[in-house]
Amino acid sequence: MAMRKKWHRFIGAWTSAGIFRDLGLAMSLSPRVVRKIIKPTVFILMLLPLAWVFYGWWLYIMGDLSLVTANPIEYTNRHLGDWAMRFLLVTLAVRPLSRIKSLVWLMQLRRMVGLFCFFYAFLHVSSYVVLDQFFDWPEILDDILKRQFITVGMITLTLLTPLAMTSTKAMIKRLGSLRWQKLHSLIYLASVLVIFHYWMMVKGNQLEPKIYAFIVAALLLSRLPQRVKKRSKLAQEKAGLQ
Repeated sequence: MAMRKKWHRFIGAWTSAGIFRDLGLAMSLSPRVVRKIIKPTVFILMLLPLAWVFYGWWLYIMGDLSLVTANPIEYTNRHLGDWAMRFLLVTLAVRPLSRIKSLVWLMQLRRMVGLFCFFYAFLHVSSYVVLDQFFDWPEILDDILKRQFITVGMITLTLLTPLAMTSTKAMIKRLGSLRWQKLHSLIYLASVLVIFHYWMMVKGNQLEPKIYAFIVAALLLSRLPQRVKKRSKLAQEKAGLQ
């Protein structure tokens, strides 16, 4: 019995201190590994949704409607918009996840994921302008003014545009860290608006919009402790100076 207890204690200690420690070390990737392996892999993976659209159109041209359905323009628009929203949520998730010591390397991917979010959002709007409306600008303007979900969608793209344009290190230096951070806090407003856009667009079952809304709410709330801590620290520093 005593031998069995020792054996169980040994197995428990080896499992917790060994396997999980090794797992943590395995996930603590060096900048070189992230730059040479992880980034190119993630880059290719994030192009797959676009490749899927081209594949669907090829099937459609061949007479197969199994992927893009009978309305390939609507499918393309929805597909690109869905992935823009998903990449926006991934961008928001990077910082909370990077607080885990073994996942700090995720921060090296945030800019790329954010740019892919803008890329898919731009394609989403472009598919509406080009494929759906055929550059009919009066009709497009009328849609923006009268259809609320399109209004919200256009506002969201407008908010994302300066974030994409100022994502480089040179722009951070040019704007200054504080102004750059304030500008890029627009991503929080964009994440809320994109959920409203999706919610208003989806008809019938609202389960998916509710799931995405919950994820956005959780990601935004996860930032509150850090914000409170940062403001408290700044207040203490100001009090110390006085």
